[in-house]
Amino acid sequence: MSVPPPPEPITGARLLFSLDPAVSHLNHGSFGAVPIVAQRAQQRLRDEMEADPLRFFTQGLVDRIGHTRRHLASFLGADPDGTALTTNATTGVAVVLQSLGLRPDDEVLTTDHGYGAVDLSVRRECRRTGATHRVLRVPLAATDEEVVQIVRAGLRPGRTRLLVVDQLTSATARLFPVAAIVGVSGEHGIPVLVDAAHAPGMLTASVQSIGADFWVGNLHKWGYAPRGTAVLVVAPQWRERIEPLVVSWEQDSGFPGRLEWQATADYTSWLSAPAGLYTLRSLDVDRVRAHNAALAAYGQRMVGDALGVPPADLPDPGGPTVAMRIVPLPAGLATTLAGARALQTRIAERLATQVAVMAWQGRGWLRVCGQVYNSPDEYQRLAVRLPTLLAQG
Repeated sequence: MSVPPPPEPITGARLLFSLDPAVSHLNHGSFGAVPIVAQRAQQRLRDEMEADPLRFFTQGLVDRIGHTRRHLASFLGADPDGTALTTNATTGVAVVLQSLGLRPDDEVLTTDHGYGAVDLSVRRECRRTGATHRVLRVPLAATDEEVVQIVRAGLRPGRTRLLVVDQLTSATARLFPVAAIVGVSGEHGIPVLVDAAHAPGMLTASVQSIGADFWVGNLHKWGYAPRGTAVLVVAPQWRERIEPLVVSWEQDSGFPGRLEWQATADYTSWLSAPAGLYTLRSLDVDRVRAHNAALAAYGQRMVGDALGVPPADLPDPGGPTVAMRIVPLPAGLATTLAGARALQTRIAERLATQVAVMAWQGRGWLRVCGQVYNSPDEYQRLAVRLPTLLAQG
């Protein structure tokens, strides 16, 4: 079974990161990797903060946060006035859920491709308010048109208070037709929250082109920002209803200030996020996206071939810039969350390789990512050694 050639490497990109060279880091999607230039920018900000904490927090910090917000919103194609900085996508989801004012007759609709922590947040808010959480089953091989029809059939006007969909799923690396889903939901006046945790830096669609009521995405994955950097974008009609999880001194300033200001938090990750985007732009954003997607596809084929998976059975996420791919594991392996975590740890410890292992729909899946610091030989080594490890049970 032939595997297509890998993309040409981006010369020198590996040197921009401080990753351990003894480990193959094939799981950028989980926690990202911060370029050295962004690390240093954040450290300079921390030095400034510690040199005079009172001055740092009380003289101009709100304006600096606002400047960073506008910079990031411009990169994402989002309305700066409707964009708020937050710590991660999961936090943004929790903010939206608790701002809706759910009631016992309401329901929150999600799909079975959703991120686990988001599902937990939905369940908790439904328990607290008496609302219902309902999950739509979406087959992995469903076409975009079929996905839209599944959503259309699943909506319950008058009862569905919120639809939560992923732009690019974590568990299945599936690109969802979110703009079309937003359109269908909007026909019934049902708001949509797009969980775009993996979108910033990887995907090309602008936030405004999607048109969601709420859109939340992490910059600390594919946008090279320090961890704890994300944005929540809110449509105009919802902004005054958005309340922070913790009230602080900017509460009366309205959205987005009331959401962003959390007193003595460490804001240096946000303020140094533009340095991460600078690294991405210096490498050429379009080139990075194409390279990473091609490398992930190459890794998927290498591992799939080693495990005897026919190319037709390797899920295709459906996007030319999607830099995550999944491979089905042999039947009976990693079929539960605990089993998936255990196998992921074994691969890390015995093969010195970081991957993601997922349990989805009663089957185990291995996810590989492509990033500029990766090389084809890392996927080749995994493909050679993984079958033996799996055979050991």
